[in-house]
Amino acid sequence: MTVETKLPFNKEYIDQFSRDRNEPEWMKSLRLQAFDQADTLELPKPDKTKIGKWNFSRFKHEAQGEKISSLSELPKEIQDFLDQENAPENLLIQRNQSVAYTALKDELKNKGVIFTDIFTALVEHEDLVKRYYMKDAVSVDEHRLTALHAALMNGGIFVYVPKNVQLEEPLQSIFWQEDPEVALFNHVLIVADDNSSLTYVENYISHNHEQETVANIVTEVIAHNNAKISFGAVDNFAAGTTTYVNRRGVAYRDATIDWALGQMNDGNTVSENVTHLVGDNSESNAKTVTVGRGKQIQNFTANITHFGKESEGHILQHGVMKDSASSIFNGIGKIEHGASKSNAEQESRVLMLSEKARGDANPILLIDEDDVTAGHAASVGRVDPLQLYYLMSRGITQKEAERLIIHGFLAPVVNKLPISSVREQLTQVIERKVY
Repeated sequence: MTVETKLPFNKEYIDQFSRDRNEPEWMKSLRLQAFDQADTLELPKPDKTKIGKWNFSRFKHEAQGEKISSLSELPKEIQDFLDQENAPENLLIQRNQSVAYTALKDELKNKGVIFTDIFTALVEHEDLVKRYYMKDAVSVDEHRLTALHAALMNGGIFVYVPKNVQLEEPLQSIFWQEDPEVALFNHVLIVADDNSSLTYVENYISHNHEQETVANIVTEVIAHNNAKISFGAVDNFAAGTTTYVNRRGVAYRDATIDWALGQMNDGNTVSENVTHLVGDNSESNAKTVTVGRGKQIQNFTANITHFGKESEGHILQHGVMKDSASSIFNGIGKIEHGASKSNAEQESRVLMLSEKARGDANPILLIDEDDVTAGHAASVGRVDPLQLYYLMSRGITQKEAERLIIHGFLAPVVNKLPISSVREQLTQVIERKVY
């Protein structure tokens, strides 16, 4: 039996929501069609995880947030995501669904770089947004949650880097779910044109430890020919938020998309990270780290699908489970017919800290081409007693020894985040969740 999923919204509400934001007609039509489809589509069916009773329908949809004139006005937990030595010059902070702070260097603006909220982009860069929005990476009608996202999208950002422009400094977004009841239907659209490159980092944070709400996040990352995108994220939603996050990438000829994801939510979570290597010689490295605690249930899928010849895909997933938390880690490497000389590699490892914790690592290789290489590794286990003995024999306490082992276990992903302050914040989040 599933819970009631009827939403407290109708088409008139969707129509007015779109009008209030001066959205183009095509966007309003997309919303209304998606709202109709949501009633007929089923929820996604993540492997070995039943989500029919999860809360995807009880939430408040609108809440504004006040602007800030200085970063010093932010609470400490938000400031911790910022570089304390160098003031961030390319930063967007979304507070509930409002832009609280935004900055982009004039040098990048003069080169044609766009880094703005999604509603501004729909007005000022309509043609670009329309070209990519829920087309190449994520489709509206995949299932009920993608349709609901398209109908109720209430925040997000748009990034565009023109041809032959290489960004040396990262772009950073902070999405702050301040109101404990408001849902976040956030859409992130990142496009790197031919021969361009960028590093983008985003952070999600909320404080609703008891109040129930929803985060329904869709991210589309498009790397055109010979473009390179490094994408880092730290998700840190509180226990009251049920999270669905769908991050998709499309890499064309000679393009690279690298992912470094710290998924530290405290509530039930379904996460999909899918990259399509469409072009020849395209590449993706997908690295994910998570810590589960309490009674939360999580399902993580990393999927790299090869269409182009000589494409390279590498998946690395590391998870730590404690208390009664349970997580499923699916690693999927798929090589389509015609993607000759491609290489699909994956590794999923889960470390369990308590008797009731559960972690499943499921490596999957789907190969439809002969002239390829592929491999996988998976392990689920407890802290190695030999490692503990070695550290404790040198005067380190058992608790500190376990701490060092856990941080070392998660380091391959943590160290790949491109902003030092974000790496440090992720390390602090890991510390709080483990101890």
